[in-house]
Amino acid sequence: MRDPRVEEGSPSLRRALTTRDGVLLTVGSVVGTGIFLTGSEMARSLPHAGLLLLAWAGAGLLTLAGAATYAELGVLFPRAGGLYNYLAEAWGPLAGFLYGWAGFLVLMSGGIAAIAVGFGATLGGFVPLFSTERVLLSASVAGLSWKLTGAQVAGAGAVLLLTAVNLRGLSAGARTQRALTLLTCGALAAFVAAGLLAPHEGGASALAPLPALPRAGAFAVATVAALWTFDGWYGLTLSAGEVADPARTLPRGLIGGVAVVLVLYLGLQLVYSRALTVPGMVGAPRIGEAAAASLFGPWAGRALGLVVLVSSLGCLAANVLYASRLYAPMAEDGLFFRSLAGIDPVSRVPAASLVTQGGWSALLALSGTFDQLYTYAVFGGVLFHAATAAGLFALRRKRPDLPRPYRAWGYPIVPALFVLASLGIAVLTLLERPFESLAGLGLVLAGLPAYAFWRGRSRPT
Repeated sequence: MRDPRVEEGSPSLRRALTTRDGVLLTVGSVVGTGIFLTGSEMARSLPHAGLLLLAWAGAGLLTLAGAATYAELGVLFPRAGGLYNYLAEAWGPLAGFLYGWAGFLVLMSGGIAAIAVGFGATLGGFVPLFSTERVLLSASVAGLSWKLTGAQVAGAGAVLLLTAVNLRGLSAGARTQRALTLLTCGALAAFVAAGLLAPHEGGASALAPLPALPRAGAFAVATVAALWTFDGWYGLTLSAGEVADPARTLPRGLIGGVAVVLVLYLGLQLVYSRALTVPGMVGAPRIGEAAAASLFGPWAGRALGLVVLVSSLGCLAANVLYASRLYAPMAEDGLFFRSLAGIDPVSRVPAASLVTQGGWSALLALSGTFDQLYTYAVFGGVLFHAATAAGLFALRRKRPDLPRPYRAWGYPIVPALFVLASLGIAVLTLLERPFESLAGLGLVLAGLPAYAFWRGRSRPT
């Protein structure tokens, strides 16, 4: 329920995002640096090229199940805020608030900081001033050490620059993100085509016989690693208030975007397998650049490094755009800082939310604590996804009267698979990182007194 202090008839978001914009926002929200790094970790768990392809395909299909599920929720509630709205509608305002609380503290802001510093580290490979090895400042107080690297400064600067671009309006932010994503997709498509056609021998064959059946746990670990490279696929739902014709654009943007990412990822994995042996993959932390260098020479590795640089900046641009749409709806509901409510009348974007998010994310990048905080938040984030998808079942039962121009295909099996997969990942995360998982749960639950505070303030006196 909107805070009565938010005036009716106040400026609103501009519904201008087309299906093409939706697909590119989804692709840009996902494709950062993960696909160029994760293959090494996956090959360590699953040392067979064919099984690696299956793990990528499985992760992509599970993400498509999530996209189909969220598409119905997005069409039901086509306004800014995404998961905040769906959790609040299905399970009550507390559930929505806890997601927004975790999003601001860590999930969204920490994710932006992580992508930004990843961009800075990649830039450091070309400009040594911004290297992770270039320590600009360091300090130690009461046994706690802190250092500021060039990569952190570059990352924080990129966050502030993209925030300034988005403050000019949706057109400026979306145009910047769209251009970076198109450059990335074009370069990756060319690399995949060239990599599959180039003469080369000695790679890992996807059709090689299995030396032994892998343990189910090893396959699960590899699939979960692949799933993390799809993170951000739901970003379009947070920008649903700016989507033109949501009933058509949201499903096409979400499902089409994830499908494009899956095709790119499978193509890249085929190239990796063609260029490198399995031990070569395991020993190549920057697997994309290693594969390019193996196929075409050292210059190609450097060239792919430039593609990674553009890709990470495009991913950062997408995340800055969509994540900022979370906080204004919370504030309008009286569940967050009142100053973040409302839309700028000139730019038609949530300017206060953009500035606050940009400042906090840049501070996290400079502090160096974002990595640990984000690790803590992973467990809670997976539980939020499970609860959101489960909310589709609750809303079908509680609100059968709502018009549903789009229904999740494969219901109830497809949404149920996504819920079960999310819960499975949560259990695996808890078993592998119990301290971090419980700390993350504590961060989420710390929102309870904050909820009570804002709930009390929003009640009419």
